[in-house]
Amino acid sequence: MTEQHNHLLAVLGAGVMGTGITALALGHGVPVVLVDTDEEILARAAQDVRRQIRQGQLLGKLPRDIRHPELRTVTDLDAIAPATAVVEAVVELPAVKADVLARASALVKPGTPVITNTSGIPVDELAGHCARPEDAVGAHFMNPPYLIRTVEVIRGPRSTDDALGRTLALLADLDRESIVVGDGPGFVINRVLQRMLNESARIVQEGIAGPEEVDALFRGCLGHTTGPLATADLIGLDNVADSLRVLHERTGDAGYEPCRLLLDKVAAGDHGRKTGRGFFDYGS
Repeated sequence: MTEQHNHLLAVLGAGVMGTGITALALGHGVPVVLVDTDEEILARAAQDVRRQIRQGQLLGKLPRDIRHPELRTVTDLDAIAPATAVVEAVVELPAVKADVLARASALVKPGTPVITNTSGIPVDELAGHCARPEDAVGAHFMNPPYLIRTVEVIRGPRSTDDALGRTLALLADLDRESIVVGDGPGFVINRVLQRMLNESARIVQEGIAGPEEVDALFRGCLGHTTGPLATADLIGLDNVADSLRVLHERTGDAGYEPCRLLLDKVAAGDHGRKTGRGFFDYGS
């Protein structure tokens, strides 16, 4: 059995991405302190982390010969002070992320990478709320993190070589492939993807095709493993809507304004896989 000792990762937010990043880290022997404001959410997240680790091992995506450190779950943000890296994975709302990053960055030692998992907010915008903007870096994990190896790493204008290097070293220890890009709304993946998801939903809204036909065309004609609307369901339609708002507000491009069908589904609580229904029905 092998084990990692050179990291203590603090993950902020026990939602879909925070839970997935925690499972990825523990699955590679990296100890994690997972922070959220709700004890019930943390209890469910701990169960989901164990499930994802088992799935990752069964699929051959996580090693089987690593001793998994015990997960520590806390509601007290002060517990992150000893962390060697922080990953923020709270809801994609700029004000919430700014508040969490401001408080967290003030607790850890200078030089500790403060990594935001934002899917579209410019890293430098968030870095401006950090105690030390030079320590802020973006790392856009795909869902589920244990299954998708490539991570879009965003270097902000104020990110130092050291902060970037420490972030890349952590990702290498998690067996991730890092692709470093520049800063800007949506970066690369979501600058393109979110527009595609929105337009696909608008096509369904206009009655041109149903979700099944849209996704079948993308799979059959373009070779996509999943179509855009199944992808939106996996991301979470609430998260898609939040990301689109961020892009629309920061670019002024009408193509990013969330379409009515998407907003109606979010308002109805049909957020995709995590709620059992989105553009497709997943049962309970």
